[in-house]
Amino acid sequence: MDVDRVLLAAPRGFCAGVEMAIKALAWMVRIFDPPVYCYHEIVHNQLVVDRFRELGVVFVDDVAEVPPGAALMLSAHGSAPEVVEAARAHGGVVVDAVCPLVTKVHHEVKVRAAKGYSIVYVGHEGHDEAVGTMAVAPDAIHLVESEDDVASLPGTDQPVALLAQTTLSQHDWSGVLDAARDRFPELWMPGRSDLCFATTNRQDALTDIAKRSDAVVVIGSVNSSNTVALEKVARTVGCQRVLRINGPDELPDDLSGTVAVTAGASAPEELVRAVIERLAPKEGVEEVALTDEEEYFPPPRELRDLLPKDALADDRDVAASDVLDELAHIGRA
Repeated sequence: MDVDRVLLAAPRGFCAGVEMAIKALAWMVRIFDPPVYCYHEIVHNQLVVDRFRELGVVFVDDVAEVPPGAALMLSAHGSAPEVVEAARAHGGVVVDAVCPLVTKVHHEVKVRAAKGYSIVYVGHEGHDEAVGTMAVAPDAIHLVESEDDVASLPGTDQPVALLAQTTLSQHDWSGVLDAARDRFPELWMPGRSDLCFATTNRQDALTDIAKRSDAVVVIGSVNSSNTVALEKVARTVGCQRVLRINGPDELPDDLSGTVAVTAGASAPEELVRAVIERLAPKEGVEEVALTDEEEYFPPPRELRDLLPKDALADDRDVAASDVLDELAHIGRA
């Protein structure tokens, strides 16, 4: 490998919702004897999931798999209403770590459906967030992923609302948005975009450095929608070589010149450090900051009710990546 320098995108990695969810599950591991259960992966990153598995967390795809009375966390991607109801009925402590931005979309779906709207939802079929959101009003919502899907929607006399999965690429979203506006001129949309600010920030930051790079490395899991969106962004701006990797062991040996590095919103900073170490840029690392993110989501209400107030006094200043590092030491102890 003959890498001259690394352009490191900022912001990158964990978003506020992921920070909240990881720290919340870490508290549950400390509070409750194992096993602690989690409905779906807490976030879409294998290192994070494996780190919690080592500490006795059991990830399930059906709350019926959770023994009565066991502690249970619901993932950051949001859960269907019937899943939340079933979880709360099983008799144990339930902490819902859904991202507040996903909760916003759930609320929009519920309100628009109640007002008689036909809802066009832009998302990825089978993604946990899309599944949970569509379950809020299944009879009123249509999933689309492309302009062609919009063209194939049935005609309707109802008013039409357009909502979206929070982790889409801006490029994919804008194309579907234009198609929906053409098809439904009276289209309703929320005053504030459903696209997550962190997803958008990471895409904009990568756009800036991808244009100046010989290759782009995107760190994150293939089932992470926002990570895949970053990969698409790099290709859209014309970078000739774009690699999505889970970790440094997946880097090829023939990278050279200037390499741009970023990480999806579920990828921990320790992976970024390991990738840069493997790249070993001769001229060092230049961090290119687009904006500072100061957003903070407090721990879920259920967790705040479990802990003394002083336990969470400095939560805003605690980084989830540092928490994961601490958990690694606990797992090896």
